[in-house]
Formats: sequence, C-alpha cells, structure tokens
Amino acid sequence: MTKYLISFPAPAMDVLDEDMAAVGEAAHAVIREAKDAGVYVFGGGINEDVAALLVAADGSATHETYPQTKEFDGGFCVLELPSREAAVTWAAKIAQACRCAQELREFQYDPES
Repeated sequence: MTKYLISFPAPAMDVLDEDMAAVGEAAHAVIREAKDAGVYVFGGGINEDVAALLVAADGSATHETYPQTKEFDGGFCVLELPSREAAVTWAAKIAQACRCAQELREFQYDPES
C-alpha cells in the first residue's frame, strides 16, 4: 500500500468563527473513520505560534525557513491506501469536512521507512 499526504494551507480554510466547531467535528469524524478503516498513519496541524527553525548538518539552528516553505501552515494527514483512486476519495471526504480543497501527494516508496 502507498502512503498519501492530504493537506491544505491555513488561508484556504475560510470558515466563519461560528462554524469552526462544526468544521472541527466534521474533520475529526473523517479522521475517526480513517482510523476505523485502518488507513490512518498520522496527521495534525502546523502550530503557527512556534517559529520554524532551519537546522544545518552541523546542528546549528537559525530562525528561518527555506523561501519555498515560508508559508507552510495548515493541516495535514497521512493515509496508507491501496490506490490513488482511494486517496482521491479520502481527500474529497476531508475537503467536504474542512470546507476547502485538499492537496494530494504520494510518498515515494522506501523499504527503510
């Protein structure tokens, strides 16, 4: 089976404050469904209150990011699924729950991971 990343940037989730609780419950329901189906690997949201660090090979860390990931935020989950079609189905469920489109990416197979 293949692992898929399903994610969205925080600004894509344009939800009224009064609807946020319902969106959260809908998203949690989909995650519970994925767990019950045995396809959930892990997921969560990027904590925007904690600054990113860029850690070099020598262990030194600086408060910066790669320019391409400066705006990396939002939520994500990783599911292990039998096909891309199944991944699209799950991404659609998450999109409906979160009320925003989801980006779908496939992890490369690595027998060591």
